[in-house]
Amino acid sequence: MCKQVHAVERDTSLRDVARIMKEKDIGDVLVVERGGRLCGIVTDRDLVVRAVAAGRDLESTRAGDICSDQLFTLEPSSMVDQAVGLMREHAVRRVPVVDKGMPVGIVTMGDLARALDPSSALADVSAAPPSA
Repeated sequence: MCKQVHAVERDTSLRDVARIMKEKDIGDVLVVERGGRLCGIVTDRDLVVRAVAAGRDLESTRAGDICSDQLFTLEPSSMVDQAVGLMREHAVRRVPVVDKGMPVGIVTMGDLARALDPSSALADVSAAPPSA
């Protein structure tokens, strides 16, 4: 689990979401209600498909407008096989980890590959430094 999660409120502009992704070199940002309760996730793919390709304005469109809000989450005490099961069952690549509704981490397919099959191609790619 990656404990360095980045979250924005629902009313954050997509331009700001994209800036955060670029600055932090990440592919997802969690979306929270005021007060910090998790309510969605925006991925780099969401930005492209639901915003850019749809012709939406990145200043006026908000994270809450395009975020995936049907979330499958884990608790901090969850086991690795639970994460694998959620990803398989729901065809998701990222699973937020929440404690009492508040995000505390995120598990990605790359995290699981590095933990369960460190010699796999996905583990190698996930562990590699970002390309320019």
